[in-house]
Amino acid sequence: MADDAADEDFDEVIENVTMCSECNEYAEHEILKERQVGSGRDLLVKCVTCSAISNLQIREPKSIQIPFILTDGPNSLRAELAIDDDEEFSIGDVFEDREMLWSINQIIDHQGRKKSTLKATEAAVVSALRTDMVRVKVTATRGEFSDSSSILVEYGTKFTADTKFDYEGEVWRIRAIHTGTGRTLRGTVEAQDIKRIYLHEPPNLEHFEPKTPRERRQAWKEGRLGFNPNPEIPREVTKKRVTPTNKRKKKRPRK
Repeated sequence: MADDAADEDFDEVIENVTMCSECNEYAEHEILKERQVGSGRDLLVKCVTCSAISNLQIREPKSIQIPFILTDGPNSLRAELAIDDDEEFSIGDVFEDREMLWSINQIIDHQGRKKSTLKATEAAVVSALRTDMVRVKVTATRGEFSDSSSILVEYGTKFTADTKFDYEGEVWRIRAIHTGTGRTLRGTVEAQDIKRIYLHEPPNLEHFEPKTPRERRQAWKEGRLGFNPNPEIPREVTKKRVTPTNKRKKKRPRK
């Protein structure tokens, strides 16, 4: 039984796979003849499935220089990146450069048209945004005075409105979060979807204490209430569990 299970888990490795013109699908091929051509090879191959014989040329792609505009928050720079000429760009593709991750957000061809997918040889310029870190704009209001700046956080960092936030060594309250389509006063938004965070001085720390049973349960799950082996049951729940001792019994009907 153990041998049978091992055979089922074994993944067969197929070598020399390429497209067969007769089978019209990728299949394993046997190499009949091989010739070195510069840094590439010319192969005479035979399909293991249908026995069709064909020629296969393997050539290393050439490197071309493509202009990239790399944007990190408010800062942008133009760079020439070496790309294989058989490369294809698509919106949303992520690549690494300068020890940072970038996501392609715009592709322009040689006619000045925007494309969602394009071959490298046809691209005039490619724009990309830094995606491993996100710069979030912040407006902090103290009384009648406001100050604007920005913070750098990891991609995917979540911010929740009406919660405490450490900013420049002080505790503030996230009054609202602007997503570009509107402001939210209670929701949670990820950093890459935030246009601006509005901070106000918290009136006092009691402002953030859970007030309802639901808020208390959530705070307990998040560990904001500390360790409590015997959690206190909210009064609203306790009342529902109490059975009055002075409740009148129903009178039985007389026969």
